[in-house]
Amino acid sequence: MAAVSVVSRVCETPNCSSEAKLQCPTCIKLEIQGSFFCSQECFKGFWAEHKKVHKKNKKESGIYNPWPGFHFTGALRAFPVSPKLEVPDTIKRPDYADSAEGIPVSERQMRGSSSIKILDEDEQEGMRVACKLGREVLDIAAAAIGIGVTTDAIDRIVHEACIDRDCYPSPLNYYNFPKSCCTSVNEVICHGIPDSRTLEDGDIINIDITVYHKGFHGDLNETFFVGNIDEKSKKLVTTTYECLSQAIDEVKPGMRYREIGNVIQKHAQANGFSVVRSYCGHGIHQLFHTAPSVPHYAKNKAIGVMKPGHCFTIEPMISEGTWRDEIWPDNWTAVTQDGKRSAQFEHTLLVTETGCEILTRRRDNDGRAHFLDSL
Repeated sequence: MAAVSVVSRVCETPNCSSEAKLQCPTCIKLEIQGSFFCSQECFKGFWAEHKKVHKKNKKESGIYNPWPGFHFTGALRAFPVSPKLEVPDTIKRPDYADSAEGIPVSERQMRGSSSIKILDEDEQEGMRVACKLGREVLDIAAAAIGIGVTTDAIDRIVHEACIDRDCYPSPLNYYNFPKSCCTSVNEVICHGIPDSRTLEDGDIINIDITVYHKGFHGDLNETFFVGNIDEKSKKLVTTTYECLSQAIDEVKPGMRYREIGNVIQKHAQANGFSVVRSYCGHGIHQLFHTAPSVPHYAKNKAIGVMKPGHCFTIEPMISEGTWRDEIWPDNWTAVTQDGKRSAQFEHTLLVTETGCEILTRRRDNDGRAHFLDSL
């Protein structure tokens, strides 16, 4: 930790009365008076005791900063996260639900395999039911969005909606993820952890829902507006939605999975946006994430050709600026490297003999027209 040169004072380390010209940089940021030291050695030697001053100040001032010194790429900050919610024992749960490490053993066993499972009729029906329930949960969560609402409150609504439908919220404890859904606001690309921050006028928020029902996962997400949105954000979200729609139009037997990224990147770049490369669509059924991998950027090296019975997600993440991302110290929240906004949409798809079935569609239409109609 570097110290900042200031006017002379007396060192605050016990039993040291030397002249002090260095002040704790954290105290400067927190506007704490005093905290002068004569040298880096005294500062480091007294650090274990001195840092209690920071904690006391934050508690008294209401400042919450779990990662002192961490550089945030944008305006968004971390807020306190409430305790993990419980799921009744009567609800069927995936193998990672009660694991201390949250490791999905069944997925780990398939790691490295490019073999894509062809679902039989019973499995396809299981996916239809899970995806239908996931759609219901997302629509309930969307209805709760508003200025002043916390993402933690949305997570609780999602959690209760899952339980009401005899579903386990798939994100909960997946590799120790602490919540029942992902809420990604503004510059958060994906995997945002619901917390006590209230939504503000002009925010965009993606809600990512996956439910586990009787052995099958149903996965979808959408990006929503909060209050009055600027035109650039509207264009970003609209373009992202169109990227997904155009990609879905290409899904049919014989299509190579690597071609999906070409379609998405062409449309995103034509509108002045970039395509995130660190995260991709994925196979889904009894396993939350499995083959195939479905990258959203062009000239990728994805393996596989679509066949009837394949089930997977397409979920492009499109950003205003750079496609590069960074991860917060919570090891989950992925944000744009330049702090600019990012949007995402996702559907779970089943390849049919002639095209595909959008399993997570809204029941009153094809699952796509509703978004553009709302602009």
